Amino acid sequence: MSLKEQPALTASDISCWFHLPQSWLDRTVLGKPSRMVKAVDGISFQIPRGTTFSIVGESGCGKSTVARMVVGLQAPTGGTFNFAAGRGRKGRLRTQMIFQDPFASLNPRWRVGDIIAEPIRELGLCDGAKETERRMHGLLDTVGLGSRDAGRYPHEFSGGQRQRISIARALAAEPEFLVCDEPTSALDVSVQAQILNLLADLQGELGLTYLFISHNLSAVRHVSDRVAVMYLGRIVEEAPVEEIFDRPRHPYTKFLLSSVPNLLHPDRDRVPVAVDLPSPISPPPGCPYNPRCPLASDLCRTTAPDSSHLGAMTIRCHRAAEARLS
Repeated sequence: MSLKEQPALTASDISCWFHLPQSWLDRTVLGKPSRMVKAVDGISFQIPRGTTFSIVGESGCGKSTVARMVVGLQAPTGGTFNFAAGRGRKGRLRTQMIFQDPFASLNPRWRVGDIIAEPIRELGLCDGAKETERRMHGLLDTVGLGSRDAGRYPHEFSGGQRQRISIARALAAEPEFLVCDEPTSALDVSVQAQILNLLADLQGELGLTYLFISHNLSAVRHVSDRVAVMYLGRIVEEAPVEEIFDRPRHPYTKFLLSSVPNLLHPDRDRVPVAVDLPSPISPPPGCPYNPRCPLASDLCRTTAPDSSHLGAMTIRCHRAAEARLS
């Protein structure tokens, strides 16, 4: 396999478990056992170079934990991440992250020019102050801002403009892999489209690879090549974007898609959900989706399904092979 054919990232059996804090009474007097949240519970995936791999799911499913592990902000409990060779130090694919809240992720005491120039200086990517400043101004132009904005502070910009600054700061490190953790969730709808189009243009120009984390299914359909659906720490379905949106197999995927407003078919059938999302502290036995699934059988309630392959799709569901759920 040539360098270009190697996946940018291969995640193998990744887990991330958190111990919940206990009170002194529970720990010493009552002797209660410690509890654990399996935020991510044994997931695997590959991301080819130059593509966008998206992870979707309800809040608390573990998708942002995956993003933090990929960039090294959170250590996995188990499993491995293998990055392809790249231009970065020690030949590793250089990775950067675009955070959900563009205001909280920018230093309010620094001018925009300093925020963008910092990774250039720290990584030694330019020779001298003048070259660094020229590079910084070029990045501002790349994301749709101007050189005059370098002297302003983050609070002087709108939400969409702050996210453009965040993108420019990420690009300053000359990454080949970008982790986008819900980069449009804090923005107005019209601004969301501008940021998504900017990310698409940058991918085409620079050959970037994206891990895109979102609960916005419309945005995911617009930007993705392949989509993974997470539920209570596990990937329950993974497939090319067209398969996920046009021919879903897993009941949870169909439930998510039915929740998206459709102007052409406002009266279409919706997938019923009997109960709320189970607690990640004590997930149900068997398939974790079984309390909410209209197709759940006795097998689903007692035995967790293994991953199976149906064409280009990977799925965890006992009922997937019996009938299409579209």
